Amino acid sequence: MSERHSGGCLCGAVRITVEGPLGPVSACHCAQCRRQSGHYWAATEVPRAAVRVEGEAALRWYQASPRARRGFCGTCGSFLLWQLIDGETIDVAMGALDAPSGTALAQHIFVAEKGDYYTIADGLPQRAD
Repeated sequence: MSERHSGGCLCGAVRITVEGPLGPVSACHCAQCRRQSGHYWAATEVPRAAVRVEGEAALRWYQASPRARRGFCGTCGSFLLWQLIDGETIDVAMGALDAPSGTALAQHIFVAEKGDYYTIADGLPQRAD
């Protein structure tokens, strides 16, 4: 039987299923992720073909930059997905996935943009970008 992970938004209008293993988890500290999520954002990168979305009518996409878009529930506002335009992978919010995920935080990215109100002290690798 194939590994499967499920989750969804706060109101349940959007459900996400990932068929297969989750990739390493990255905590993104960039200004966009912090603004959209309210803090830093943790996500796993998986092949786009491995993700199935139920409730796509409620899923909204925001073109955050010329190269990436952010998917969220149009009903409750939950930030669920991040994707490079025409990319082969998609990032799924760890907070949207049902437990257990079977994975753990692997790295911090965009730490040069992190908020000044917290310290990263878990000993994991930190990338400036």
